[in-house]
Amino acid sequence: MGKGKTKKPSDDTIAQNKRARFEYHLLDTFEAGLSLMGWEVKALRAGRVQLTDSFVVMTKGEAFLLGSQISPLDTVSTHYVVEKTRSRKLLLHKKELAKINQALTQKGQTCVCTALYWKGHLVKAKVAIAQGKKQHDKRDTEKQRDWQRDKARIVRENVKR
Repeated sequence: MGKGKTKKPSDDTIAQNKRARFEYHLLDTFEAGLSLMGWEVKALRAGRVQLTDSFVVMTKGEAFLLGSQISPLDTVSTHYVVEKTRSRKLLLHKKELAKINQALTQKGQTCVCTALYWKGHLVKAKVAIAQGKKQHDKRDTEKQRDWQRDKARIVRENVKR
């Protein structure tokens, strides 16, 4: 039996937060720079990052990414005090910060990080303003995903014949 092919993200993608698409309706997206330390960049190159519970908060007019975990490599110097889940500053324009701040003050809206990727030698974060889904919306999402999978299977079987 052959293994099913999985959709592999592009080479520039470091990590994706697939759970965010399931849990939230993504309303508006932004590209943000990320302020990182040297050991974090090396860990990102090795793919040692998790975005599952990450979210964005505003503090004194600045945006910070919380809840993302970057696991250090074994070769990190002993001079560093390594924090896996430290808050990392997001680099955004003032207009984008104002939009995010306005969204965070509204009821039912939040801001989540949906992906980390390379843009040249820089690490960028795709940040989205999101609104939580209700339980029935999540069931609809699962039903749509199952139907797309079944539809692709039917088409594939009919093409082979």
